[in-house]
Amino acid sequence: MKINENELTELASELGERLYARGEQVTTAESCTGGGIAEAITRIAGSSAWFEAGYVTYSNAQKTRQLQVPQSFFAEVGAVSQEVVEAMVRGAQANSGARYAVAVSGVAGPGGGSAEKPVGTVWIAWGDAERLFSKRFQFDGDREAVRRQTVKAALAGLLGLLAEENPIVG
Repeated sequence: MKINENELTELASELGERLYARGEQVTTAESCTGGGIAEAITRIAGSSAWFEAGYVTYSNAQKTRQLQVPQSFFAEVGAVSQEVVEAMVRGAQANSGARYAVAVSGVAGPGGGSAEKPVGTVWIAWGDAERLFSKRFQFDGDREAVRRQTVKAALAGLLGLLAEENPIVG
């Protein structure tokens, strides 16, 4: 699936308009996207009014240090898991003070996959002060395609969350 930059910019712009209208902020906690969600958001002029912080926690140690993900999760369920992305959301919210958050962790490839978690496996979680949603995705394509699909799904899910919808339905 080919995703162009305009699609990501349009999603980020819509997200910004909705957050700005509410006077709310969002934070990101990223692993496999390496800051790609935050980059899409900060393309939008004036994003400092609604984007609070971005955490790129590529290593497990940084997920624990910066986002308070329990170290035991990595041995129990692995970094690419529902438990880890949900903890990343709550850690990013606690550290940044933002009401809304998205977190991603996945196997972008070309290596690193397993039978249980093949290349393209990505967990995404979205949360606000009251709700927390997460979903496992299986994206196709090369490393860049997996990362772009992840950014698109993360932004689209945030828009769903802001619309009081379940972001994992799409």
